[in-house]
Amino acid sequence: MNSRERVHAAIHFQPVDKAPLQYNYTPVGYFEHGEKLNELYASVPDDFGPFQKKEIPVLTKDQLDENGNYHEFKKDEWGTVWEYRIYGIAGIPHIYPLEDMSNLKNYKMPEQSEIGSEQFLQDKRDAVLHKKEYYLSRFAGTMIEKLKALCPDENIYCDMAEDTAEINMLADMIVEYYEKKIQYLLAIDVDGFYFGDDYGTERGMILSPALWRRFFKPRWNRLFEPIRAAGKNIHFHSCGYVLPILEDLKELGVHSIWPQLPAYDMEKFAKYCRSLRLAVAIHTDRANVMTFGTPSEVRDLVKREYETFRMYEGGSWFYVECDNGFPFENMEMLVRTIAEYR
Repeated sequence: MNSRERVHAAIHFQPVDKAPLQYNYTPVGYFEHGEKLNELYASVPDDFGPFQKKEIPVLTKDQLDENGNYHEFKKDEWGTVWEYRIYGIAGIPHIYPLEDMSNLKNYKMPEQSEIGSEQFLQDKRDAVLHKKEYYLSRFAGTMIEKLKALCPDENIYCDMAEDTAEINMLADMIVEYYEKKIQYLLAIDVDGFYFGDDYGTERGMILSPALWRRFFKPRWNRLFEPIRAAGKNIHFHSCGYVLPILEDLKELGVHSIWPQLPAYDMEKFAKYCRSLRLAVAIHTDRANVMTFGTPSEVRDLVKREYETFRMYEGGSWFYVECDNGFPFENMEMLVRTIAEYR
């Protein structure tokens, strides 16, 4: 079994020769741990791509405030100005391009690479080489996260509840943008499409399942339809407790989810996902164990995850990223324990 075959098997609940592994090479991990993280990742290769040594970030004077602490403002291609206070960690919107929805009629979406362009031809060549050994997935869209980056949170939730014409128009503009991206990725022939929206807190959903089904579900169906028709895999990330809509996601054609595991009872959650045939990316508890636990607690949790999700039977894989504040000994124990199942 090569890496690509292993991931495909796990997604479709087929036995695997060893537990699949996916790394997200987060900049904050390299900022805090330097070359040690490069060496650790290189020692246990993953199944989503060849190891590539990362540059160690070094801050410049213009990235520091008067007290010597990291502080930056950056404007993205959508027109949102973000404020960053922890290097390598998502920022907070500082200026919203659509704080006043009357500006919507003049708002322009970002440019995208065109099918047939030089960039497209290079991406297609890269995809062919990548897929000889590794599974190829690419980010393909988000909705509530993009809405909340363009407009203040309170406006978004109130407008969705009131079902305003403006919020529906903006949501449809976002869908149209990602429809074009999906067509581009289909033409490149990726294996999987990755989407993400955070709909939950650690105790419940941020919005009601009924509102989600009215506002988001039809739009996700529209985005997923060409992917389903092409027979490709759909992966979905959502932080927080989203149990009430997992069956809906499966109905829409989602093959796997990347959840916030501590929001659930692990045993019940694993059984429910297996009953839905919804594969799970296992992201070991970053808010508690990885940040505040001991190496032995990390080891025990990885073992429990492996056994609870019956990873040897397919239906799950290990997902690893290094967040801010992770002691290196915990990262090392995480990767070394996963290596035992590889």
